[in-house]
Amino acid sequence: MPNAGANAAIQLNTEPYDASIARPMGRNSAGEGFLRGFLKYADVDRFHFWNLYDQDRAELDALIDRLGPPGRPVNWLGRQDRPGLAEAGALYIPTPEIRQEAWARRASGGTAYSLTGVTHTIAEPYILDEIAGLLSAPVEPWDALICTSEPGRKAVETLLEAVAAHLQERLGATRIPPAQLVTIPLGVHVEDFRLDPEARQRWRDELGIPQDAPVALHLGRFSIGTKMHPGPMGLALQQASQRLGKTVYWIMFGGARRVEEEQEFQAAAAAFCEDVVIRHVSDTSARTRDEIVSAADVFLSLSDNVQETFGLTPLEAMAAGLPCVVSDWDGYRDTVRHGVDGFRIRTTAPRPGLGSDLAYAYAHRLIKYEDYAGSAGLFTAVDVGDAAEALTRLFADPDLRARMGEAGRRRALEVFDWRVVIPQYQALWAELRRRRLAAPAQPARDNPYRLDPFRMFASYPTAVLANDDMLEAARPFAPGEVVARLNRPAVRNPAARLPYDTEVEVLVARLTERPQTVAQILRDAPPERRPFVERGLAWMLKFGFLRLRDPSPRS
Repeated sequence: MPNAGANAAIQLNTEPYDASIARPMGRNSAGEGFLRGFLKYADVDRFHFWNLYDQDRAELDALIDRLGPPGRPVNWLGRQDRPGLAEAGALYIPTPEIRQEAWARRASGGTAYSLTGVTHTIAEPYILDEIAGLLSAPVEPWDALICTSEPGRKAVETLLEAVAAHLQERLGATRIPPAQLVTIPLGVHVEDFRLDPEARQRWRDELGIPQDAPVALHLGRFSIGTKMHPGPMGLALQQASQRLGKTVYWIMFGGARRVEEEQEFQAAAAAFCEDVVIRHVSDTSARTRDEIVSAADVFLSLSDNVQETFGLTPLEAMAAGLPCVVSDWDGYRDTVRHGVDGFRIRTTAPRPGLGSDLAYAYAHRLIKYEDYAGSAGLFTAVDVGDAAEALTRLFADPDLRARMGEAGRRRALEVFDWRVVIPQYQALWAELRRRRLAAPAQPARDNPYRLDPFRMFASYPTAVLANDDMLEAARPFAPGEVVARLNRPAVRNPAARLPYDTEVEVLVARLTERPQTVAQILRDAPPERRPFVERGLAWMLKFGFLRLRDPSPRS
């Protein structure tokens, strides 16, 4: 039986969930893994997909079929179908951007459905603004922002605490509802990864690497500014080579969005390890990624950048059974157990307060995001000596590599497989539903940041159309004449949600026979159409088809 209330509508467009694109980002791989896992493991009776951006259904169906197929009924929701979101009970947004939807939900009542978003990188300007805005948006206790790692969650908490302190100082706010943060890790499909002896031999032959040579693998996006500086990895490999007294090989799998960024990363790597032989693998297809791990003895990733929040690549290496040497940094701390699945290498950063100049320049667009993140990364030291010692031990001890690799694979299977992670999402949605249903119903309300224009600008016109204003047809019109003229270009704008043609014809006929007040006109209109008919009267006045009888004098 599906879990009651443990379902959510998935905001779906292809970009966040498609890792088959050229040079995918980590969030693309994470999104694809989530959607594939949700289709495979979610305990639901149907899937709800919200096509917020009106993307071609054929493209969305193709994505679902590639990752699924679903095997259960699919309920497609249009961009305005918020009753459909309420039926699903919750909405999953693949970014932290739940603030805008919280305001949109307000028009339907705050208890209509729950909202969940998820963090990836949290250092970019618009994401910082989105997270900070959660404190002033109508986010409720039945909503949650999912943080993918404990260090990432603490970073979000630090930001929210600073914003809350500002609101208290600036506005004297005494009650600032906290945004609910929940830690659920990203996952991996463990069955996709394994160490294959045949692939090992084939790739080593293709790359010109002796079968008995020590090999480290780094895979990911190449960017000094927004991923990591390769210098500490090169230094550690150089020292390991000297300690072993033999040539060490370094396979670098991945690339960058810009050619010059990739070249800069590769050059920086080579500059710090003159005796290490580097082999670049530029084919970043999923098949090559799944095979190339077999060519290595150790996975190496010394992340130092605030752009990182979780880090999928160590998890993929663990799933394959490859021991890891990683920096003790951000989400790597949640995945790799030091001395069990590999080694985490100490990192050291300046004390809080020594980056205020970088923050100021970043906030005022004096430096770009890449320069901000890259500058902070330059001040994050990774213990090269410890990294070299870890690599040396692993290269020299096949049994240690096997034990750590097997421990990592078991951990990936037991803790991080999407089969285990997806139920955590469903448990969260069920708990949010329980809270939402227990809360008093909230009435529909306007967004104070985006007011009704006829409220905000009520002082602009001479007068507003009142219930006792008397209207009449400007003159007798031929059948169909008014509708034809009102359907001219620039007169009928679909975005304005104007009266229907049939409503216009009935109105003109009634007001040609005798004048009527606005209240009399609205009395016979269906309740759900009265707002559109009422404001449509001003539209018909505008183009001379109606006129006011005895309008009130101007003040």
